[in-house]
Amino acid sequence: MRVNKKYSCLPAEEKGIHIINIRAIEDIGYDQHESTLLNSLSKNPDADCKYGLYFRDGKRKVDYILVYHYKKSSAGRTLARRPQQNDASVRSSRQDQPLPGKGVQLEMGDPEPHMDYHEDDKRFRREEYEGNLVEAGLELERDEDTKIHGIGFVKIHAPWNVLCREAEFLKLKMPTKKMYQINQTHGLLKKINSVIQKITEPIQPKVAEHKPQTVKRLSYPFSREKQHLFDLSDKDSFFDSKTRSTIVYEILKRTTCTKAKYSMGKGEGRKKETALLNKRRKCGKYGITSLLANGVYSAAYPLHDGDYEGENVEPNDRKLLCEEWASYGVFYKYQPIDLVRKYFGEKIGLYFAWLGVYTQMLIPASIVGIIVFLYGCATVDENIPSMEMCDQRNNITMCPLCDKTCSYWKMSSACATARASHLFDNPATVFFSVFMALWAATFMEHWKRKQMRLNYRWDLTGFEEEEEAVKDHPRAEYEAKVLEKSLRKEHKHKETDKEKLTWKDRFPAYLTNFVGIIFMVGLTFAIVFGVIIYRISTAAALAISSTPSGRSSVRVTVTATAVIINLVVIIILDEVYGCIARWLTQIEVPKTDKNFEERLIFKAFLLKFVNAYTPIFYVAFFKGRFVGRPGDYVYIFHSFRMEECAPGGCLMELCIQLSIIMLGKQLIQNNLFEIGIPKMKKFIRYLKLKRRRSLDHEEHMKKKQRYEVDYNLEPFAGLTPEYMEMIIQFGFVTLFVASFPLAPLFALLNNIIEIRLDAKKFVTELRRPVAVRAKDIGIWYNILRGIGKLAVIINAFVISFTSDFIPRLVYLYMYSENGTMHGFVNHTLSSFNVSDFQAGTAPNDPLDLGYEVQICRYKDYREPPWSENKYDISKDFWAVLAARLAFVIVFQNLVMFMSEFVDWIIPDIPKDISQQIHKEKVLMVEVFMREEQGKLQMLETWKDKDKRKGENCNNHSPRLSRSRSGSLSSCHSYPLDV
Repeated sequence: MRVNKKYSCLPAEEKGIHIINIRAIEDIGYDQHESTLLNSLSKNPDADCKYGLYFRDGKRKVDYILVYHYKKSSAGRTLARRPQQNDASVRSSRQDQPLPGKGVQLEMGDPEPHMDYHEDDKRFRREEYEGNLVEAGLELERDEDTKIHGIGFVKIHAPWNVLCREAEFLKLKMPTKKMYQINQTHGLLKKINSVIQKITEPIQPKVAEHKPQTVKRLSYPFSREKQHLFDLSDKDSFFDSKTRSTIVYEILKRTTCTKAKYSMGKGEGRKKETALLNKRRKCGKYGITSLLANGVYSAAYPLHDGDYEGENVEPNDRKLLCEEWASYGVFYKYQPIDLVRKYFGEKIGLYFAWLGVYTQMLIPASIVGIIVFLYGCATVDENIPSMEMCDQRNNITMCPLCDKTCSYWKMSSACATARASHLFDNPATVFFSVFMALWAATFMEHWKRKQMRLNYRWDLTGFEEEEEAVKDHPRAEYEAKVLEKSLRKEHKHKETDKEKLTWKDRFPAYLTNFVGIIFMVGLTFAIVFGVIIYRISTAAALAISSTPSGRSSVRVTVTATAVIINLVVIIILDEVYGCIARWLTQIEVPKTDKNFEERLIFKAFLLKFVNAYTPIFYVAFFKGRFVGRPGDYVYIFHSFRMEECAPGGCLMELCIQLSIIMLGKQLIQNNLFEIGIPKMKKFIRYLKLKRRRSLDHEEHMKKKQRYEVDYNLEPFAGLTPEYMEMIIQFGFVTLFVASFPLAPLFALLNNIIEIRLDAKKFVTELRRPVAVRAKDIGIWYNILRGIGKLAVIINAFVISFTSDFIPRLVYLYMYSENGTMHGFVNHTLSSFNVSDFQAGTAPNDPLDLGYEVQICRYKDYREPPWSENKYDISKDFWAVLAARLAFVIVFQNLVMFMSEFVDWIIPDIPKDISQQIHKEKVLMVEVFMREEQGKLQMLETWKDKDKRKGENCNNHSPRLSRSRSGSLSSCHSYPLDV
């Protein structure tokens, strides 16, 4: 049998603790076990309340759930409740069924139970908090007889008057009775839109909210004085479940609980605790966030609408979302964004809308990237530099790649690398870099326009006032710190009014943040440096291999293993840095949730950006730049020689590094972290529950209530991890796209899966989050714009310094004899006399190629050994460097200008949306003007009737004079009656 305890507000005279004899209550007939048992046999009470979606009466809907841990008494006693009063609407029903009091009176001779003051303190806080909730107008019902042992649930219902009051307070825009026609396109545009709709009909989700609408209801901030404006024909559905839970959560946040610890203490300790209680009441607000942090409640969440799978499941939004959105079988369909917003709120709806727009915009980028890649494949046999490198008749002997153990080698042995480099290092990649810079700018503008359409559709225009109100709400941790500071000052007999945390209070946290971030960035650099040492030492070790195949595959082996090591380290540090960023933000104690989120995002993005891109930056801009030359190499620790780029350049290695890290990060994070770990947690929870159920077979046979099922789901941890994953991917797509044109394609394939994966997680594996209103994606938009600007600069440097595009242009227009690329490879190589090797660095086997080598070649622009200034930097180097810097400046400014032009030429607000917003304002003014005119006409009618009535009364005969006063009074009372 399920025990339910209802709460109502207490009158001022009943604030004490009442002691009631439980046996006496049973004697007077309060505890009616037999009748309850008979009723339970006749019908299933759980079915009446739809298994937890409603109160026990089956009429009041559960809007929110509070969960707490409790310890059952060994004697089977439970804490009783005193009789309480509620508002007028439910007072009579409550008085008909009086509830027991709070206290428990022990029988004479019973041993006194062991007192757990910590549990008592939590119970007292819950009692006070729940009493305050009832005073705020909410209706509560308790359930401790659940399948989960030791867990109690408090069901919360917001009645109509509370919903109206809070909706007015929160300025929620609700649909009015007034409907208006949405402007439709005409002529050719209308025909084009109709054709597009017919073509895209198979990929549209089958939900009512996604169908194009021709009319829209006029929305207005809810007001109790203007209820006649709103369509209240169905009050049960006027506020949907998302809005109801939002209203209840706002009440939970601002309802205070000021119970001091161990309120049942005595003596000096009691005095101190009383002083603490008074101080809390004076300076702090402690809502649900503080109670959750202190363990008074273990969880708080709104309920899902029902089951999403199984037979005989009633239709609900969750089931519809699971079928039309959170399924891999509908990956080709559009997302039902309006239904997502209706169920999860605007903030989550905006995330999935942004993810959908980003994925759609990746389609043209992927197509162009594939074309660029195919162009490289088609022209690889026509590329003269790679043909010269593969031509064994040139007989170009290269200098050793390492000291002693490495010998001379033929350039033709690097033929495969040279041919592969052309796939990504060709003139089309320059065009693709320009295209992707313009693509990023177009994507940002397209998203702003989409965002404005959603704001109009979701009635979020004019939302700034509510954002300010939410932003100023202090966090529980901040208030606790302020309270602690106030108590310290009070102990020193100082004035403590209007305390707040200053920069002096936060200085240790700021210092810890600075040192911690510097240390983490240094750790990332150290790991990259360690991988460099690994590459150098492994290359030297593999060069000693006796097999020719082992020596020939040294570069590929070293590159592949080093990238895999980098990938594993990046994935591990990603998780570590996420936890460290949260801890660093927590010790700062930001005042509001908005400040906390922004600081957390900044720290996490900084650390994860450095972690993900440092190895790629090294390969792109540092590898092979500080090698030195034969006879004068640069060494690390006097023993490790700096590694060089391949003869075809470092761009191919950059492509390998970028592709492995990008693909590996996406696959491992998607499959392991987003699928595997939640499944493992769910399995562990299942094993724990199965162990508990085996102890109580009767509990196991019950069907779970909705709130019990939702309690076993994972709590919602915010959208920061989801955004962060996509932002890092956006960086891979834009920052180094010149080296890997297929990056947008792999990002597109990943996102198609990611959308359905996230949707399935939100619908089936997470507790329903509290709906949060938002009109944009916040700080993430600024981060995206920053990455877009940075991408232009990085791609300019990749094209000019990492690839051979600029040296080829310089050779073609300055040094080529016949206007072709013949002789380019020889032009980029310098000569070295092997007699100039430093002692102990010459190859151990100089005859490895079968002949004695006098001159070897190396890639650099230096004077030959027969020159007067041998091995000095030649004028060709300075010509190429000048051309590279000029290209960076021209490319950067040109692309920046084009991006700004795209930004300027595309309006942020679509013209039709601005017209609709203006139309709404005009219609709203008309509605109020018509209402005022109606009031004036009614007043004039009343005045005319009053005047005519008065004249009729004055024209009465004298014999009616005795009753004239009564008649006049009745005349003048007419307007009052009306």
